[in-house]
Amino acid sequence: MTLALTVEKFIEHLAVDRGFSEHTVRSYRSDLVQLTAFAAERGAIDGDDLDLDLLRDWLWRSAQDGLSRATLARRAASARSLTAWLARTDAVASDAAARLKAPKSDHHLPRVLNRDQMDSILGTVAHRARSDDPAALRDLAIIELLYASALRVSELTGLAIGDVDQGRLTVRVLGKGSKERVVPFGVPARDAIQAYLRLGRPALVVGGLAVDASASAALFVGARGGRLGNRSVYGLVSALLESVPGSGPAGPHTLRHTAATHLLDGGADLRAVQEMLGHTSLGTTQLYTHVSTERLKESYRIAHPRA
Repeated sequence: MTLALTVEKFIEHLAVDRGFSEHTVRSYRSDLVQLTAFAAERGAIDGDDLDLDLLRDWLWRSAQDGLSRATLARRAASARSLTAWLARTDAVASDAAARLKAPKSDHHLPRVLNRDQMDSILGTVAHRARSDDPAALRDLAIIELLYASALRVSELTGLAIGDVDQGRLTVRVLGKGSKERVVPFGVPARDAIQAYLRLGRPALVVGGLAVDASASAALFVGARGGRLGNRSVYGLVSALLESVPGSGPAGPHTLRHTAATHLLDGGADLRAVQEMLGHTSLGTTQLYTHVSTERLKESYRIAHPRA
């Protein structure tokens, strides 16, 4: 079996058997397609042709192309997953990437907005929604829910109307690896969702040119009446962050980082935040304690006369 076909079977395994998210599967495919092309340059055309030296050369080439340490680490992880699967299914005699190492990832702290900046963004979308424009009502509900519940963008766009419990102020989320969790939200988010469901969503669905039957229960819909896509949410958040001082990513994940940090700043338990975010490892959640510490130190340097 050619390496290209092997990769496609492995990608299918990740999506169907392992239940990986669409974003994760896309990342694996991108890395392994690059590996397949590199292997072909070296005359390696099937899984048996992969060896440790070839894989190390691939990572070295990637580094020479200027890829970040984080990307190199991800590529190494993709290769290790592929060869481990090949060995486990007896497609090859041994795991070629078992000893493959990559540079440690750069641990940059995520971009986090302060309370005033977040209030300004919420004020902007709330002002637009006062016109009762359907899209503006939807956008307010999106921003309020992203910040209130620290959702990933794919989790937000995957929500159905029935996933929102307005009485209990909770939302049922399908996260990475098809793991379900229940996340709380506050009264402002509830009010925004109620206004959107009452005035915004019906107008968008009725005014849509084409409605996907499979998306008829989707919570957030676009101008054509179908389920709202991730790209639309990225565009909304990016536009709102354009006027906010600071550098770094300008997508929905910034609101997730901000929500997690504000929770910890307010005294929330680290384990509770881990569960809310859907992190498998507590170490991932602990990154936000470093953000809180850095913000405290910066405030100290600015405010304390003996800093």
